[in-house]
Amino acid sequence: MATTLDSTQSVEEMNVKQLKEATQKGKKDAFQFSLAPSGSPRPRHRPGKNVLKRTYSLAASEMEGANVQNDQRLWYQEAVFYEVYVRAFCDGNGDGHGDLQGLTSRLDYLSNLGVNCVWLLPIYPSPLKDDGYDVADYCNVHPHYGNMDDFRTLVNAVHERNMRIIADLIPNHTSDQHDWFQKSRIDKEGKTKYHDYYVWTDNPNDYKDARIIFTDTEKSNWSWDEVRGQYYWHRFFSSQPDLNFDNPLVQEEMLDVMRFWLKMGIDGFRVDAIPYLFEREGTNCENLPETHEYLKRMRTMMDNEFPGKIMLAEACQLPHQVREYFGDGDEFHMGFHFPIMPRIYMSIRAHDSTSLKDILAQTPDIPEGCQWVTFLRNHDELTLEMVTPEERQWMWKEYAPDMQMRINMGIRRRLHPLMDNDRRRVELAKSMLLTLPGSPILYYGDEIGTGDNIQLFDRNGVRTPMQWDNTRPHAGFSQAENLYAPVIDSPLYNCDRVNVRDAQADPSSLYNVLRHMIAQRRKHQAFGSGKLFWLDHSDKSIAAWLRIYKMDIMLVVCNMSDESRNPTIDLPDKYVTIPDVEDVLTETQYSIEDNKINVPLDPYAFKWIELSQVGCGF
Repeated sequence: MATTLDSTQSVEEMNVKQLKEATQKGKKDAFQFSLAPSGSPRPRHRPGKNVLKRTYSLAASEMEGANVQNDQRLWYQEAVFYEVYVRAFCDGNGDGHGDLQGLTSRLDYLSNLGVNCVWLLPIYPSPLKDDGYDVADYCNVHPHYGNMDDFRTLVNAVHERNMRIIADLIPNHTSDQHDWFQKSRIDKEGKTKYHDYYVWTDNPNDYKDARIIFTDTEKSNWSWDEVRGQYYWHRFFSSQPDLNFDNPLVQEEMLDVMRFWLKMGIDGFRVDAIPYLFEREGTNCENLPETHEYLKRMRTMMDNEFPGKIMLAEACQLPHQVREYFGDGDEFHMGFHFPIMPRIYMSIRAHDSTSLKDILAQTPDIPEGCQWVTFLRNHDELTLEMVTPEERQWMWKEYAPDMQMRINMGIRRRLHPLMDNDRRRVELAKSMLLTLPGSPILYYGDEIGTGDNIQLFDRNGVRTPMQWDNTRPHAGFSQAENLYAPVIDSPLYNCDRVNVRDAQADPSSLYNVLRHMIAQRRKHQAFGSGKLFWLDHSDKSIAAWLRIYKMDIMLVVCNMSDESRNPTIDLPDKYVTIPDVEDVLTETQYSIEDNKINVPLDPYAFKWIELSQVGCGF
C-alpha cells in the first residue's frame, strides 16, 4: 500500500492532468447530483461550478435500486458490511432468542442506514459453547434461529433490497457433538471413513511449537478422549476438535458444504480461522503451504461454479502474512486487516497518528481485484496480538484498567465504553474506518451507541440483545419472559438512553451522522477503490491522507487531539485542480493557495474535502 507520493506518473496522475485541463477550459455540459438514499442529508448545489462527469459509483447506484450485474464491478470493494449476531438482533417468534424471521423484519433498518452487505455470524446447529463456532451440523439451521425456509426468505429479502449477504464458514474445527466426531472417536481401528476425519495422536508432545491461542482457558492444544483412548488436536476450545485436512475426504466435505449454502443464494463466506487448517512437525502449524494449496482449490471451485461470489479471510496476522492469503488473486477476494484496528484506538488515545502511519507503511500492495477489510469492533475481543508487548500493556492500562475487561490477549469491551461514551472520539474513529483503505464492517448496535456487560462470561458481554426501543423489560428485542442474555441496563447504556427508535428520530444522533457519512462515502469511489497517500505534518496529532481513484480526489484531515488545531496541509501540485473546495460532510468551504490548505479543527474533528469536482456519485 503506497503511503507516500512518488515521482512516477501513475494512472491517477494522468486522470488528474485531464481533470485540470477540463476544468481550465470551463466545460459547461456537466452536472452533479446526489445518489444518497432518499431522505438522507444531501450536499447543497454549488451554482456556477462546472463538474466533469467521468466516473460512476456502482455502490451508490445500488442505493437507488439500480440493477448492477456482478460482472460490471467488484461490488465488495465498495461495500459497507454489517455484522449481525442473529441471536442478539431481533426475536421474531418470542422464544427469547433472535432469529432469521426477526432479522428479516428489520432489513429496512439496515438498508436505510446505507449497509449493502449483511454478514451473518454462525447459524448452524450447535451446543453454543462458542456462540455457534462449535458447529454440530454444517448443512442446517439452529432451531433457535429458524429453519431452511426462513433462511431462503431472508436471502430473497436481502436481494430484493439490493443488498448482499455472506455467512460464516468454519472449516478448521467442529463441535465435539458433530456426528463426524462421534463416529471418529469410536473408530480407532479404521473401519469407517470417519476414522481420521480429525487429528489424533498417542503423543501429546506432537506439534509442540504451535502456540496456544485461548491462553485464559486452554493449557494445551491436545485433549484426551476417553472413548477413543487417544488425544485429539484443537487450536481453540477443547470442545472444538480440529478437522484433519490431510484427509482428502475432509477436503471434499468442506467444498460440498460451501456448495450447499451457495446454492441457497448467499453471496459468499467469511472463512474462519484459516491459518490453522494443516499441521506439520517442526513448524508453528500456521500459514503452511498446504493451506494455500487447499484455499486455491476452494477459490477455483467458487469461480467455476458460482462466479461473482466472494471469500473473506479471517487471519489474525500481520499484513505481510495476510497478503499471502490473496495469492496471485487466486485465493481470497478479501482479507481482514487486523493491525489497523488497535492503531486507531492508540492514535486517538495518545493524540499521535504515528502508529497508524507506520502500520499503513507496512501494508503491502495486494493483487488487483482484492480488498482489505477493516473494523473497529466485532463479536470477539479487541485483539492486541498485533502490537508490541509494551503497546499491549499501554492499551490495557488505557482501555481496560479493570482486569475483568481483559481476555486472552485483548479487551472484551464495545466501542462506546472504550471511548468513554465520547461522541467526538466515536465519530472520529468511524470517520477513519470509512476513509482508510478497505471495506468497512460495522458491528451490530455500534451505530446507536450500545454498551457492554463485562459481568457476562467470556465475550458474551459484547453480544447482548439489540435495543430497538425503550419499552421494558426487553427494549423491543423480544416478547419472551426470559432471554438468552440480559439487555444492557447500566446508567449510561440502558434502553431509555440508547435505542433505535430514538436514534432514528433525532437528526443529530450518531445513527444519522453515520448514515450521512456512509452516504457520502458511497458517492466517492476513491474511498472504496482508490490509492492512499499519507501527507506528513509536523504536528503528530494531525493525520492527513489523500484517497485517489481516477479523477476522484479526496483529502481527509483528522485531529487526534483533545484540543483545537489549525493545521495547514501541503498538497502535491499534481492533485490541486481547483482553488475552492468543500468538505462533503458539512459543506464548509476552503481555499487552496500555493498548494496549501488551512483546515481549522475542533478537538477530535475531521474533514472529508473533495479536491476535484468529480465525485463518483454521477
